[in-house]
Amino acid sequence: MRKFKRILTIIAVGIVIVFSLLGGAISDRLFGYKIIDRLFPHLSRNLTSMVTQKVLTEESVVIDAVDKVGPSVVTINIEEEQTTNPFGIEFGPFGFSFPQNSPQTQKIQQNIGTGFIISQDGLIVTNKHVVSNTKATYKIIAKDDQTYDVKNIYRDPANDLAILKIEASGLKPVEMGDSDKLKVGQFVIAIGTALGEFKNTVTTGVISGLGRGIMAGSALEGSTERLDNVIQTDAAINPGNSGGPLLNSAGQVIGINVAVASGGQNISFAMPINIIKEAIDNFNKTGKFDRPFLGVRYRMISRDVALMNDVPQGAYVVEVVADSPADKAGIKAGDIFTKFDNQSLKDEKADLAKMISQKKVGDKVSLTIWRDGKEMEKDVVLQQATE
Repeated sequence: MRKFKRILTIIAVGIVIVFSLLGGAISDRLFGYKIIDRLFPHLSRNLTSMVTQKVLTEESVVIDAVDKVGPSVVTINIEEEQTTNPFGIEFGPFGFSFPQNSPQTQKIQQNIGTGFIISQDGLIVTNKHVVSNTKATYKIIAKDDQTYDVKNIYRDPANDLAILKIEASGLKPVEMGDSDKLKVGQFVIAIGTALGEFKNTVTTGVISGLGRGIMAGSALEGSTERLDNVIQTDAAINPGNSGGPLLNSAGQVIGINVAVASGGQNISFAMPINIIKEAIDNFNKTGKFDRPFLGVRYRMISRDVALMNDVPQGAYVVEVVADSPADKAGIKAGDIFTKFDNQSLKDEKADLAKMISQKKVGDKVSLTIWRDGKEMEKDVVLQQATE
């Protein structure tokens, strides 16, 4: 009996300790003192210190990263002519009429995206879809509200990437990290011009997934593009954040914010910075994006889709660009690439875009193609990509 009472006492003390730890504030109000303080004063002080230290550490990480990178983040502004009343339709009390006067045009100016500085002499990185309108003019607005005219825009035809050039000196470039070392669950920080209105907006989150494939674009600009091997994060990203940096806890850029999942909550995507570093290195050497070009738009076929449709896994050709190397080699929409230069594309992790990027302009590559139930081989000479 005594043994049984002793067990009950131990259980009761355990329950009191747990409730004291989880609800110290409640016990304060009910009993007028902290049970855990009375029973285990040393443990209570250590727990309080650990919690406080954790909160302060997370706050200081974000503050330090924003102080470090914030001055390097810029807003991208577009100025373009838009047509008002394009069909000349006027509405009145008796319906509508077609007036004789021609449509009116007016200049529209708005903030549409974000970028970040990568050199002291005025090179800025953003998404290609942010500056895809070749007839518009663009400006850069720095954190201190100083405005610069964009002199040149270099668009990467292989990635959703663009480099903008402004006339400036003594700028503060960002530090780039290593996106190959990212882990799911890792803490991240995003900075950008949310909704094209709120400059240098800071949000935080974690990496939710790696190696995703998405259709990316800008709600403010209106274009979309297929991107593979992107970073998924739950950091809040909004239209206008496109082109802004995704940071690790050390304040290094590990990605470029590129898209938000429509219809989803806390699902955003960023391009890995290592892809961008390769493109920037290439640009610094040649003054352009010297990219090999095949000339197809494709979708990877998963194992389940392949089994359901009785076709092989590989890269399904959605569209062939006119007068491209693929077009000249006789590749057609509906073809399925199963091998690229003897590298299998039947693995779900196969990355055709990366395989092409590792080649040089002028290289001849062999493609194994499945068409109408038969396999065939075709040789293709990769050409220089154009915008």
